[in-house]
Amino acid sequence: MSTRTSALEATVFGVDIQSGDVRGDAPSYALVEFDGETLERDVVSRRKLRRRIEAVEPAIVATDNMYELAADKDELVHVLGSLPTETMLVQVTGAEQPEPLSRVAKRHGIPYGKEPMREAEAAARLAAHNVGYEVSAFTDTTEVKVSRGRSTGKGGWSADRYTRRIHGSVKRTAREVESALATANLEYEREIREAYGGYANAVFTVEARPADIPVSATRSGDVRIEVERVRRDGIEFRPLAKRLDHVLVGIDPGTTTAVSIVGLDGEVLDVWSSRTSDTADVIEWIVERGRPVIVAADVTPMPETVEKFRRSFDAAGFTPERDVPIDEKQHRTREHPYDDDHQRDALAAALFAFDAHEDQFERITRKVPPGLDRGEVIARVVAGEESVEAVLRDLDEDDGQDEETTDHQPRELTAEEKRIRNLERQVERLQSHVETLEGRIDDRDEQIEDLETELAVTRQEERRRVRKDREVTRLERRVETVERERDEARDEVEALEGKLERLKELWKLDHSNFADVSAKRAGLVPVKVIEKFTKGAIREAHEGYGLARDDVVYLRDASGAGRSTARKLAAFEPRVVLKDGGLSEVADEILFEAEIPVGPAADVAMQEIDELAVAREDDVDAVIADWRQRAAARKRDRKAAMVDRLISEHRAGDNEA
Repeated sequence: MSTRTSALEATVFGVDIQSGDVRGDAPSYALVEFDGETLERDVVSRRKLRRRIEAVEPAIVATDNMYELAADKDELVHVLGSLPTETMLVQVTGAEQPEPLSRVAKRHGIPYGKEPMREAEAAARLAAHNVGYEVSAFTDTTEVKVSRGRSTGKGGWSADRYTRRIHGSVKRTAREVESALATANLEYEREIREAYGGYANAVFTVEARPADIPVSATRSGDVRIEVERVRRDGIEFRPLAKRLDHVLVGIDPGTTTAVSIVGLDGEVLDVWSSRTSDTADVIEWIVERGRPVIVAADVTPMPETVEKFRRSFDAAGFTPERDVPIDEKQHRTREHPYDDDHQRDALAAALFAFDAHEDQFERITRKVPPGLDRGEVIARVVAGEESVEAVLRDLDEDDGQDEETTDHQPRELTAEEKRIRNLERQVERLQSHVETLEGRIDDRDEQIEDLETELAVTRQEERRRVRKDREVTRLERRVETVERERDEARDEVEALEGKLERLKELWKLDHSNFADVSAKRAGLVPVKVIEKFTKGAIREAHEGYGLARDDVVYLRDASGAGRSTARKLAAFEPRVVLKDGGLSEVADEILFEAEIPVGPAADVAMQEIDELAVAREDDVDAVIADWRQRAAARKRDRKAAMVDRLISEHRAGDNEA
């Protein structure tokens, strides 16, 4: 077992809230600065505390509760990220379930008082003796990101050169960073995003803390370097000193072997069971978790298998006066989790052993002076059957403290002294029992408060659920009404669509083709409608009723057509194109060159039924005649313009000659 060091060779800050609330704007803190020998005390604000930590860079900032420095988990992560690289935040009262500071201080012989300054001092002294857990939100992996220090801009005459220069600077700096990491023999992974002229950014994931990386965060000119530790998924607690404490071991042998580990304070440390592990595996599992003082069974006499384990650890044995009934085991282990009955029996054996020796452990602890390992003393007294005085004398001699050894020389006590000693022990036991009961009362009060809070939350959630159910019911009724109206509308639409289809069929039967329309009703001409002047609309019209030469085509929307669309329509060689809307210059030119008349649809009287339409022959002829007049004038204008251009070119040639 590795013992704890007497003190750190570094500065430790002990911190406790002096006044105010961490959730408020201006809490004050009791600050104790301890270097192993001297103490400096002060009351500081939160801002001054942070400045002192940044200036001194202590090895440890110790507190009895990490949430005295932060209101919640997110703020705690921010506090941890703002600490100097070599500074740890330590919670001296434990990990996820901390103990009262008074109990921890008493166990380690540290002076304690309820005043904030005394609590801060106790936290500093405990941390200096490697008591507590480091609170960590970051891994030992660091990301070094090299990126652009300024925007590449939106353009301009020198945009390309400017962008290339920035990306080139990022690439050059990334190579310098990589060279520094390689020179320092650090393991890293590289992820690069290339860009025009170099790198947009480069990210190095380095297996080291920021203090061990020969690169610092900077921003200058074109390049920015960021150095950030990689966050954990949550908050992690790591003991300051890894040690194997003395423990109580409960064993339930059989086809399935179960083992439990209980600390000298009655805290359940671990429970395990296996059907396949042999004796060596069980011993190895126990050794990894502590040094057994007592090996216990839940039956009498002790089974031979358990006795072998006891002898292998040279530990004391424990068996109950009688075989423990199942209901008593269940009651004793009710507050501790276990996976099966074998684990329950092993756990019950260890806990009953602790109950039997609890008073003895407390008596020994009271006699152990500060600085000595009480676990070692308890082990030698319980397992080695030595007296407390002899063990203390032996340990004091090992430390060269001869003067204290003489204080423990035994002598014959008088009857009055024996009576006083017995009464003092009885008082100590009663006081200890009172403290235990008060602790249980505090725990019960906390449980009651938690349950009341949970009840209030549950009631609030129940009221919210009832309101939600009412709203859901109202919306469901509304949905049913809307769906019914929708179904009725669909039925009406289907009926109207059916009626329309029947009307179309009757009309088409009466006019089997457009030639019949022209023949049967003199003075009318069929018109084929195209919804838009696009390739898709032309294709749909051709597939629907066919476009042929000398057709009268009606464009509902003639705008937007390009060269290829106009050529597609011209390929059908229509007789005339009637249009609504403006025609593009390109499309107008294509149709003009193809000698396809184009005129406004408003000049023609038409009757339409969806894709079917007929127009007056006279109106169509008038549109064509009007286009031809405009076309003749357009050709004359073009010819005149061409002659003028030739004359101008000829005159220009003569002047040059």
